[in-house]
Amino acid sequence: MKKYVSILAIAILVPFLGGAQDLADALRYSNFQVQGTARSGGMGNAFGALGGDFTSVSINPAGLGVYRSGELALTPTFGQTSVETSYLGTSMSDEKFKFSFNNISYVTAIPTSNRSESGIISINVGIGYNRLKDFNSNAIAVGHNAQSSILDNFASNANQGNWSDYYEELASNTDLLLKDENTGVYWHDIEEGGYGQSQQKSITRQGSIDEYTLGVGLNFNHKLYLGASVGITDIYYKENSTLIEWDDNNDIDYFNELQFDSKLRTTGNGYNVKLGIIFKPTNQIRLGASVHTPTFYNLHDVFDTKMSSSITYDDGSTVPYSAIPDYLQEYDYDLETPLRATLSAAFVVAKKGLLSIDYEYVDYGSASLRRGGDGYDYVAENQEITEAYRAVGNLRLGGEYRLTNAFSLRAGYELYPSAYNDEAFGASQPNADSKLNIYSAGLGYRNGGFYFDMAYRYYDMLAYDMLYPAPVTSNYADPAMAEFNTVKNRLLFTFGFKF
Repeated sequence: MKKYVSILAIAILVPFLGGAQDLADALRYSNFQVQGTARSGGMGNAFGALGGDFTSVSINPAGLGVYRSGELALTPTFGQTSVETSYLGTSMSDEKFKFSFNNISYVTAIPTSNRSESGIISINVGIGYNRLKDFNSNAIAVGHNAQSSILDNFASNANQGNWSDYYEELASNTDLLLKDENTGVYWHDIEEGGYGQSQQKSITRQGSIDEYTLGVGLNFNHKLYLGASVGITDIYYKENSTLIEWDDNNDIDYFNELQFDSKLRTTGNGYNVKLGIIFKPTNQIRLGASVHTPTFYNLHDVFDTKMSSSITYDDGSTVPYSAIPDYLQEYDYDLETPLRATLSAAFVVAKKGLLSIDYEYVDYGSASLRRGGDGYDYVAENQEITEAYRAVGNLRLGGEYRLTNAFSLRAGYELYPSAYNDEAFGASQPNADSKLNIYSAGLGYRNGGFYFDMAYRYYDMLAYDMLYPAPVTSNYADPAMAEFNTVKNRLLFTFGFKF
């Protein structure tokens, strides 16, 4: 049970041992929130029944059919992500700033020769990109008087006959993981000294998931809109983490300090297909539905570790050690993310405003790792994914009020429940209630063929995690949980031209 508690806690926020693909990878690349234009972002991205905005192509491609004219749009974004941590009674915070482009898109509206306003009115084609996920963040957690160590995990693995060049070998080569030659049992000085050391974990993440889309939308009688799109997704993810443990009270014989560095870089591409429909039973009501196939990814991991230590021996000499593996670990594998389905509705209020709602269904337990580069089939890992994750209903709400023909005000709210089951593998999961809330507001200006939109988006999520995995055997205590409160502030600006 200890093994699974460790895996499930780490997968949500701070993956640590990245040398093999597991349920953490499946969730990391399946769980995202569309980030497109400022108008959509200001309205909580509730655009499944509205259309007329390129963000909607990543939600419901039938929104392309709503366009009445061609459009070119560009959305630069300024972002700040702060992570506040609490660990063993100590609070810390860190932040990261990032400039990026959430959206670049071009749409052309091709009217048919049909002048009767019946049948197919127009065929619209759009091409562009929307950002689906931003990984960029910095976090640091510090605690004192710890009652466990990462060396517990290494010793436990070694005693179970599990030995890795990236973990146990490094600890042995830096004189941290020791072996009793009489009993054959592995142990370490922190355990022998009764713990009480200080710990610090820092994590830096970079990268994004971007979707490049080619879509077609059909307008039937200004009542029915059909759409389809092909999306090519691009993943770049990089994580560097450093764990330091030190004996600041000089209570542990021999041991002074250890540092374990871990680096993971994932790159790859995938593809998906989206189909959608929007229907206007009246001029005041719009109803929408869409389905997204799984995204089929081919991914490449590059993983590396490093370990260093400082040991003081009986003769008073202090010796620094450092060790790295003989080679980088590289691996190719495939990932199939869950199918998504969305139901949407929008209501026009007195020709001055509108309200919209999207309900998106995603079963994270259906994600699957596939076709390892050496023929590995991931049967055990996919069973863990099914056991650990659940189906959720994501909710997006948005509203817009037109002050004048030129100016509009907007607001939105998004709720993304936790992907974790309440229980898995016989244990309660600490992040089963770690939902993501997003609050947004914005304004828009229209003048002839030019428009400008601005939006502010506030993300908030509280989650719990271990700084390192728990040992697989019960003779060691589980690591303490750290609290991570992640807050993101995003400012979006869209410059658009209609023609």
